[in-house]
Amino acid sequence: MNKSLHPQALFRLSVLGELASRNQLERGETKKIIRELATKTYNIPNSNRVHLSEQTILRWYTNWRRGGIEALCPLSRNDKGKTKVSAKIQFALLQIKKENPARSINTIIKICEKQGLVAKNELSRSTVHRFLQNQKLSKRTFASGNTIERRSFVAEHAGDIWHGDVLHGPKIQTPDGFKKTYLVSLLDDKSRLIAHSAFCLGETALDIEGVLKQAVLKRGIPYKLIIDNGAAYRSESLQTICALLEIKLVYCRPYEPEGKGKLERFHRTFREHFLNEIDINKITNLDDLNARLWAWLEQIYHRQSHNGLNGKTPLICFREDLVHVRPLGFKAEKIDDIFCHRYARTVRKDGTVSWEGMYFEVPYELVDEKIILVVDPHTKCALRVESLTGENLGHVTPLNKHSNLCRNRQRPNNIPAPITKHGDNLVELAYQEYNQFYGNLETNKTGEK
Repeated sequence: MNKSLHPQALFRLSVLGELASRNQLERGETKKIIRELATKTYNIPNSNRVHLSEQTILRWYTNWRRGGIEALCPLSRNDKGKTKVSAKIQFALLQIKKENPARSINTIIKICEKQGLVAKNELSRSTVHRFLQNQKLSKRTFASGNTIERRSFVAEHAGDIWHGDVLHGPKIQTPDGFKKTYLVSLLDDKSRLIAHSAFCLGETALDIEGVLKQAVLKRGIPYKLIIDNGAAYRSESLQTICALLEIKLVYCRPYEPEGKGKLERFHRTFREHFLNEIDINKITNLDDLNARLWAWLEQIYHRQSHNGLNGKTPLICFREDLVHVRPLGFKAEKIDDIFCHRYARTVRKDGTVSWEGMYFEVPYELVDEKIILVVDPHTKCALRVESLTGENLGHVTPLNKHSNLCRNRQRPNNIPAPITKHGDNLVELAYQEYNQFYGNLETNKTGEK
């Protein structure tokens, strides 16, 4: 059973890039790739740093080879938030960093050593980094180059690389009035074939995941997926799906559309031959618009010759390379489960959990337990609950308060009587004392008479 993957593990897998996506590397190639990866900048989760050392990348690669994605999960520290650096050294580190925020950790340590504040090799890089990170001072700034080297490329085989992007579409009539549409497309780099494309009413991660699911069902699993750098593409759910399908995610740099030129070229063709020709007055709903889109793709676009394919059509080019396309295989049996979303929840006292304003009943013995709610986001249906380790704990059902009105409640068969540790309870003891006192008093009065 699948379980949620740690965001740090997903990030580390994306950093490994070519190291994780290639099955075999030549002698000395590993070191060369790691050196190149260490020169890049990264959006590191929960950190102000933008660079990774070669040693860090090598350690992640070694762990990944030994234990896969699970081995990339971070280990918790017992000394988190603490530092053994003295107050005097802390003050010096802050002053040195604030004087020049672009200073690296190595430079800061050397200045401390030159000033006689610490002995040589007394301060470690990790200690200084954690301290500056807690003070939100670990970020560095770098000057960018004046020019960017760009070269055209093409994948060796169909299915090696897919490109994904969103194009703004026309407004159509819906039950809620006119709504803007968005075209989500996935294009194969080698054949220019559209793995799948669909108009959606949004450009969220869920819309992108829906198109990706249909694409892999029809065209197999790509080895790499090059997508935009927007928030929707960086969602944890999309990264988890790609990790489970062993798809390497590659993000384009912001404001550099040249990195997805083949898909931009498709968008130009799409505007000229589809959007300019379609009669929007004949479109009654989103399904009607998508039906025309899929007919145009299969009957026209996929069967047109391309100059970039030496006169071949995308469909012929893709079919000629089918032997290299990675099939779903055994993953086809659990494809629905792979595209499910998982949410951590604590079961309420009435045996329910909530999701997007809806309540679901779970096995009552899970009350007050922390569980994972497994949801099919496309059908808005909760499927089951799992333990934090991925074990199936049972099905869930939508809450029906009217049915619960006449529902038999679970009760113990034999309710034991309350046990009094020291004889009778306080009320009985008070009653006995009262009777004894006033009973004796009445007896004395009677004797006097």
